[in-house]
Amino acid sequence: MVDWSKSPAAILTDLSPVARWIRRLCIAGVLLCFTVVVLGAYVRLTAAGLGCPDWPGCYGHLTPAGAAASADTAFPGKPLEPGKAWREMIHRYAVGTLSLIVILVTALALAARRQQPVRTLALALFATLILQALLGMLTVTWRLNPLIVTLHLLFGMTTLALLWWLLLSLRRGPSGVAAAYVADHTLRGSTAPTLALARRLTLIGLLALALQIALGGWTSSNYAAVACPDFPTCQNAWWPHSDYRNAFVLWRGLSVNYEGGVLDNAARVAIHLTHRLGALLTTAALGLAALFVLRQRGLPGAQPRAWAVLAALALQLTIGITMVLKTFPLWLATAHTAGAALLLLATLALLRTLVI
Repeated sequence: MVDWSKSPAAILTDLSPVARWIRRLCIAGVLLCFTVVVLGAYVRLTAAGLGCPDWPGCYGHLTPAGAAASADTAFPGKPLEPGKAWREMIHRYAVGTLSLIVILVTALALAARRQQPVRTLALALFATLILQALLGMLTVTWRLNPLIVTLHLLFGMTTLALLWWLLLSLRRGPSGVAAAYVADHTLRGSTAPTLALARRLTLIGLLALALQIALGGWTSSNYAAVACPDFPTCQNAWWPHSDYRNAFVLWRGLSVNYEGGVLDNAARVAIHLTHRLGALLTTAALGLAALFVLRQRGLPGAQPRAWAVLAALALQLTIGITMVLKTFPLWLATAHTAGAALLLLATLALLRTLVI
């Protein structure tokens, strides 16, 4: 049994060997999943998503090096581009390693009979992994269908979120519900209504962030980022001509090759403007939640994480604006996805502090 009267370091020492191994694997999983999300953005932004037109191999081989001799025969209409193929396969290798970590976490969690919340999270993580593998295959075989690409991003972020939440729960002990020593003592003086309101505001901010990430995926998969090359206006107008009717058509069939995009400029402008409006709403929601927590004296344990949310939010806004002003350099466009992932982690950390 764990003695919750001890310090946080002592509590971690008291955890069972299985729980400690799950925690170590979750740390590795969070770091690797963050890398996978950023790599996925880099692959997409460098037009390498179809660098290997089959799945899970590359032109029927484990590596692009082995595919060089048979690429023309295997896919006559899709010549091998080594740079793109290697970027795509490195991303797949990283995903494969992450899959092994998730499988180990699930197996260890199932072996931990008294840790039901951990088992539930691990099973949800494993189910997400299976779905992600299917979406990864469809991303290639359905030739970068925007709906599939966006879902692939969303469930990649979901995998990261579940690993992070599981790690934060383990830090609170095997039950995954009882507050950790620090949270138990710093939140004790807060009133229940204040805590509930802070939790509700943070959850609203999280939902707004999830919707904004989906809009970001839709913007990227439809090649709409460059539709507004100026800021704060778009094409030198506050509200340029836009086509919302075609901008958010989720399904256009399987016979379309979406590489490079299929929408006209007006539809891409509509997507980009919606993403900007989403950024404003997300900023307002997360900013309100973080500022509310900072103003409450009874929530000192949550305040450092509220500052982290504000810092991640400011970083993401800076990256987004600078990316437009600098004409969408690759490194900033990739960093924009990394910033979204960091903001997600910070928001979840704040929410986890408010859940007792």
